[in-house]
Amino acid sequence: MPGLSAADIAGVVFFIGVWILYRFVNERGFGDQTSLSVLMNQHRMAWMRAMASRDTRIADASIMSSLQNGAAFFASTSLLLLGGAAASMRAADDVLKVVGDLPLGLVVTRATWELKVLGLALIFGYSFFKFAWAYRLFIYAAILLGATPGPEEPDARAREVAQKRAGFMTIDAGLHFAKGLRSFYFAFAYIGWFVSPYVLMATTTGIFIIVMRRQFFSAARRSLTREDV
Repeated sequence: MPGLSAADIAGVVFFIGVWILYRFVNERGFGDQTSLSVLMNQHRMAWMRAMASRDTRIADASIMSSLQNGAAFFASTSLLLLGGAAASMRAADDVLKVVGDLPLGLVVTRATWELKVLGLALIFGYSFFKFAWAYRLFIYAAILLGATPGPEEPDARAREVAQKRAGFMTIDAGLHFAKGLRSFYFAFAYIGWFVSPYVLMATTTGIFIIVMRRQFFSAARRSLTREDV
């Protein structure tokens, strides 16, 4: 690719490969351990079972509203970051002048700078669509929550099907929300490419270690598996 060295291409391939690897490990597990995200899906289903047994669901509606607000907040943040990336591309000449004055020995052309910014913009665009879709799915989940029959419903099968539908919709919404957050994490790693492809590999490895620790070796995960409570 014009303007990119072999090291740049290797760094980008490494970055994409680690992102895909993390997604695979997060969903399939690491060794005999299940990720924090997958464990939380079990509690989402438990929440819906408890919800179906309640006559009053004000607390459930409040929780769902907070989930919607979180997705809306990050969707808005993604748009702001996307706008910042676009502004950086328009001001490429000014940015390159500043970068050239830094005592880092960086040699950056306008073409490579715009290409790198375009990649960052694509990441934030991806995150926006994930958060926006998660927001909509949380709305659907709220509707399914409201449509779930109460404990007075004589048809236990209908009540079970309704609460499972709400649970699966909540899980799907959480999955897309997690993918949006994942893009934020790896956007930090991607910024290393603006320094050099070797820094990109280092930051990607660092982010991978951080997110793996949080999913499989964090206190939050241990709190879900402890039996001495």
